[in-house]
Amino acid sequence: MAERSRGARRLPVPLPVPLPLLLLLLMAGSAASPADEGGGGRREAGGGEPGDEAAPHDSSYGTFASEFYDLRYLSEEGYPFPTAPPVDPFAKIRVDDCGKTKGCFRYGKPGCNAETCDYFLSYRRIGADVEFELSADTDGWVAVGFSSDKKMGGDDVMACVHDDNGRVRIQHFYNVGQWAKEIQRNPARDEEGVFENNRVTCRFKRPVYVPREETIVDLHLSWYYLFAWGPAIQGSITRHDIDSPPVSERVVSIYKYEDIFMPSAAYQTFSSPFCLLLIVALTFYLLMGTP
Repeated sequence: MAERSRGARRLPVPLPVPLPLLLLLLMAGSAASPADEGGGGRREAGGGEPGDEAAPHDSSYGTFASEFYDLRYLSEEGYPFPTAPPVDPFAKIRVDDCGKTKGCFRYGKPGCNAETCDYFLSYRRIGADVEFELSADTDGWVAVGFSSDKKMGGDDVMACVHDDNGRVRIQHFYNVGQWAKEIQRNPARDEEGVFENNRVTCRFKRPVYVPREETIVDLHLSWYYLFAWGPAIQGSITRHDIDSPPVSERVVSIYKYEDIFMPSAAYQTFSSPFCLLLIVALTFYLLMGTP
């Protein structure tokens, strides 16, 4: 037998492959191969009908972004969700707390509430603040003034003004005679307002104690409350609706909660003592007859 040369390389001897493993590899290769030679065809899943064919998933970035948008920003109907969260609605003014946990003034028809009175005001203490709620039958402004007397002039006024953009802004005024001058220093905070059903309604807080100044008063003292409302032109207040706006009969203390009703002019006719006396005399005359 001839000897092998020293420089010759030995070739690796292939190991025998078990027959069952070979059959499994062949079956897996044939199942994973495409149905046509182009490699772009579709295969039937589980031997189903042609209509059950599924296209290969595209894992590109464009496909990912599109699927993410559909999942995150589209509802089941395919309409985009709102981009901004909805604004909390204005909480309605409760009148069942009047005289209990807050003080109230109502002006208008007997039995009216914050949504039906010509004018409505409530106040209550919350910590170091006083929360006011105002509402009036107007498309312009509604206000309350704090006065040392029952006359307009030299008064600290808080007004809720409906502007041309549909917003209700809380403004601070000082009455100079019959003219209201806006004051830039505004003590109001936590302001909210709404214009609905031809009514201006607002809610705000104001500190009980403030640094002493001519145009702003301390609410821990008692004041007469002046009630007024009227139209606005381009967000600026104009003269109030009635010539003689209602005024509280006595000074108001924020530490005492009352529920006070004042009938409007339309309901004051038969409530005056003279009219009541006239009605009684007329009734007596009709019942007794002429002598």
